[in-house]
Amino acid sequence: MRGQDTSGNSESEGQEAVRKTQEETLTGKVEFLYCDLASMKSIRQFVQRFRAKNCPLHVLVNNAGVMLVPERKTEDGFEEHFGLNYLGHFLLTNLLLDMLKQSGTHSHNARIITVSSATHYVGKLHLNDLQSRCSYSPHGAYAQSKLALVLFTYRLQHLLTANGSHVTANVVDPGVVNTELYKHVFWVVKVAKWMTAWLFFKTPEEGASTSIYAAVSPEMEGAGGCYLYNEERTKSADVAYDEELQRRLWTESCKMVGISDESSRVP
Repeated sequence: MRGQDTSGNSESEGQEAVRKTQEETLTGKVEFLYCDLASMKSIRQFVQRFRAKNCPLHVLVNNAGVMLVPERKTEDGFEEHFGLNYLGHFLLTNLLLDMLKQSGTHSHNARIITVSSATHYVGKLHLNDLQSRCSYSPHGAYAQSKLALVLFTYRLQHLLTANGSHVTANVVDPGVVNTELYKHVFWVVKVAKWMTAWLFFKTPEEGASTSIYAAVSPEMEGAGGCYLYNEERTKSADVAYDEELQRRLWTESCKMVGISDESSRVP
């Protein structure tokens, strides 16, 4: 490993990840850069700091998230599930896209991996109420954010292909993983989780396996627009293949995060 950058919104956890990676690789150069995906300002500052390093970007894994949080907003006024889980990744990916394009080659494409969830299968995208202002449901807001990530990935791959870019975009379902993501569920669910995690839940390492597969496997070279589960390509929700919905979500997302919609010239 010649070098690796890791970003996150917890300074202490980030530095601990650096320490562990250095111990495991011995010769690897590892750095931590702070980025709060719930803040558009933090994302832009992170991108500036990363650009200043003037290094290539071969793999981007969009993996931040919250689940079933009570109704609240990010500092930019977005509903937290949609703002952090989806819009944060949408902005980060778009701001780093030119670097990914510069780093990818015909034989070694740069790769974008976005972590969604099986919850997207029951998600509904409310284009007229993406912030869930009319009727807030933690489950509905979470599912919508995960569906948006799948729609985003498919539209992104369409645009990358249309532009002849050596970059692929895929979306991953990690499965049910035993992490702190479940801290906002009801106490009865927490107890059940504690009692059955060893049997039904994946470890964080097992949950990361499909993302790692998408990021480094030779089998995924040049393959984009895939939904992956247990390191295999599978079918996502039918609505995720709606190209008109993909386009409309992309256009609206550009407006929300304040970037130009370059996709308008692509059918």
